[in-house]
Formats: sequence, C-alpha cells, structure tokens
Amino acid sequence: MVLAGLSTLCRVVGAESPGDPWQPLFTNPDVATGFRQLGGKAVYELKGGVLTGTSVAAEPNSFLATTKEYGDFQLTYEFKVDPRLNSGVQIRSHSRADFKNGQVHGYQAEIDPSDRAWTAGIYEEGRRGWLQNLTANEAARRAFKQGDWNTVRIRAVGDSIRTWLNGVPAADLRDAGETAGFIAFQVHGVGQEADKVGTQVQWRQVALQDLGRHEWKPLFDGSSLNGWTATPGGQWEVKDGAIRGTSPASDPRHGLLLSEAMHGDFTMRLKFKVTKGNSGVYFKAQRVDDAVTVHGFQAEVCENDDTGGLYETGGRAWVAQPDKAWMAREKVNRPGEWNEMWVSSHGARTVVHVNGRQTADFVDPSPTREKGLFGLQLHGGQDMEVEYKDLALLVPAP
Repeated sequence: MVLAGLSTLCRVVGAESPGDPWQPLFTNPDVATGFRQLGGKAVYELKGGVLTGTSVAAEPNSFLATTKEYGDFQLTYEFKVDPRLNSGVQIRSHSRADFKNGQVHGYQAEIDPSDRAWTAGIYEEGRRGWLQNLTANEAARRAFKQGDWNTVRIRAVGDSIRTWLNGVPAADLRDAGETAGFIAFQVHGVGQEADKVGTQVQWRQVALQDLGRHEWKPLFDGSSLNGWTATPGGQWEVKDGAIRGTSPASDPRHGLLLSEAMHGDFTMRLKFKVTKGNSGVYFKAQRVDDAVTVHGFQAEVCENDDTGGLYETGGRAWVAQPDKAWMAREKVNRPGEWNEMWVSSHGARTVVHVNGRQTADFVDPSPTREKGLFGLQLHGGQDMEVEYKDLALLVPAP
C-alpha cells in the first residue's frame, strides 16, 4: 500500500531525528505478511490502507504484532475508535513462553475514549500497569477527538519514551525496563458485553523511522575494581562477581569507591543488596577535601524505605524522598536481598526506579552539576555491609 502524504509527514516530524528514512509499517495488503496475531481472536483486516480491528465475544486482549523487533524509533499513526472500546499500540513488547505462557507484555500507548481520556498515556501491558497516565496533563486529555481520526506520535530513544496526541505533548517517560521489542495493535477484550461485541478500532498512515538501538555497557567487569578508586574508609573487594563494601561503626569516614572517569547525562542500571547500614550511588559528583569526600547527588540505598530517594551531599540534602507508606505497603525495597535500581539523569531531570517501581522524579530548578564521578558509598559511623553487581550504562549501539 502507499501512504498518501508520507513525504510531508517526514518533513514535519522527522527533521529533528537523523536516521533511516520514514517507512510505512504496512507494506503488503496481507496482514499475515510481517505480522503475527497473539492473545485473543479479534478480527484484523487491512483494506485500502486502513487496518481495522473488530472485537469478538469472550476473547482476551488481541494483538497484531510485527515479527521484527525495534529499538529506537519514531512511530506515527492515525486512529479512530468506537467510544465503547479500549485499545492501544504496543511498543518494545514481547511474548515469551517463560512469561505467563506467552502473555503479551510491554509498553502500550493507550487509546482511551472513556471520560478519563488517557489516550497516549503509557501503560505496561501484562506487568506493572500504568506507568504514566494523563491525570496531570489536561491539555493532552482535551486533545482527544471523539468519533474522529486522531494522530499519535511516539518517540522512543534509550530509556526515553515520549508521546504526542494531535500535536499536544502527552507522556514523557523515563523507564529502562525494555529497550527493544515488537510493535503491536491491540483490540481489547470485551467479555460477553453484547453492546461491545463487534466494536472496532482503525489505524491508518502508520509510518516508522528507525533510529538504531541502545545497549547496556558494563561499568564493572565482575572480577576486579579496574576503573574504580577507593577513598580512605572501609574496605571494598570483589567477591562472587559482586563489589562488596564493609566498614565498622568505629570508622567515622565515608568510604567511597569512585569511578576514574567523569560522566555527564546517563542511564544506569545495577543490582544491590544491603545487609547492614546506609549506602548510596553517587553521580555527577565532585571530589572535595572534607569528611564526606565528594559533593553531588546520591540515589539512596539502605535498609529502610528511603531507598530510591535523591539526596544532594554538600547541597540541599533531600531533594526527592519516596512515599514511605507506599514503599512499605508495596514492599518495593527488599533488605537483605538483591534489588534492581535504574538511575536516569538527563539535563535537569533525574528519575530513579527500584525493582521497576518509580521512587523519584526530580526536575532541578537550578541545575549546576552537568557531569562528575560515579561512586558507591559506605556511610561513616555505621556497621556497613553492602554489595553491588551488574553495573552498566545504556549507550547507543555502534
């Protein structure tokens, strides 16, 4: 099929993003070519450049998924949906036999014709649920056109996923959970509700620009402390593939393990286990001549529910503390066990996740730290035992 107006579209939305040329996603009149259907048995038909999905009774969510996976890209499409039907477009998604018997899971740009109007918000299908709804974005909620064609643009680069609805900024998510996967068109299950059976969603003008991929580059080789330097205080060693730090309460010094290289904006992932004491992951830190050794930001790592908060040593102290009641209720932090943390700091914004749950999203009103050192902390004056492993940075693939 030929997408009318594709060249105009590329001039409008592709100017800021050098990459492969924009291409139509549907290049064959047979939807079975380059796609596979997953989940339920909704009916999909591609005719005249328009993909129509029709709901059927008593089926789970259905997905028409690309057989190809995509990493970094821009995707644009127009859609029109029956106000009784929920839908969405999956990106960076998967269907794996070892995850809930192949259930589709991954990011979804929502199509929501209900009164809440969260179209173009980001939902994680099959796993964490809503990652960024539009409760606080009234302009995007008002941008939805009921019963008419709407245009969505998605830009996914590294851990950044941004969406626009009819030209209005909608979601702006930082999340390092998935960096590549398939794209899929969803028809939501309608159960046995007679008034919803046979409802339809349609897509047209579906085009994609491939922007390459990001990949994880190790910061720690798993066997030595090459690339890292310890400051006085405590002890750091490599044991069983992890960096282990210990110090006694009798030592007042903040023992740090600092990167030898300076780093600017970044996305990092790591695993940590706290047996005793208070630790943290420093970033954009500068060495100073005082008892704490560095000034800079710290993503908190400790036994309690401050874990995942942001603290500025030598500056404003706490700049973003997690909701402790929520942390405790959801059991986000697991002391004495391995936990995963993502830290994403780009420009004035820093986002932290612990075990896939967002614990901080801080926009600095007066950013002054553009780059600095990474560091792992042993807090002075405490009995400390903490371990770190699988430290890596998300970087563009060569």
